[in-house]
This record gives sequence, structure tokens and C-alpha cells, in this order.
Amino acid sequence: MKLSVKGLMVAAGIVWALTFFVVAYANLQWPPYGKAFLDLMSSIYPGYKTAVGLQGVLVGTGYALVDGAIAGMIFGWLYNGVTK
Repeated sequence: MKLSVKGLMVAAGIVWALTFFVVAYANLQWPPYGKAFLDLMSSIYPGYKTAVGLQGVLVGTGYALVDGAIAGMIFGWLYNGVTK
């Protein structure tokens, strides 16, 4: 059974972006929440800094959307290649 690479890209991108958004937004409300995770993401995503405000959350969410879609594409491509 083959996976739909496009479908997996969309699903992985949305899931990762929502995960990032929820943690980053919760960090705005309760500053210690998810600090280690967000510090790690700020070292990976250029332009994203913790405690910048809603604009920073949206920038990080955009990066997470693209990052998740790329990861989903790679996973789907590898899965389909291995199961041939």
C-alpha cells in the first residue's frame, strides 16, 4: 500500500504547525511553559525568538508548517520507496 505523499505533506505540516502554535501561544500566557522546547526551536528556525509576542509565534508557526511538510514529504517518499 502506497502513501499519498501530498496528503502526508499537508497532514504533517498542519500537525507540526498546530503543535508549535499551541506551545508558543501557551508560553505567551504562562512564560515558563515550553521554554526548553521553544529555545531549541529558536536555534533551528532563523528569525524566531521566544518572548517576542504574537508576531514571533506566527513566524515560528510558518516555519513549523514548512518544516512539517518537508518532513512528511521525505517520510512518504522513503516509505513508498521501501515498500515497493
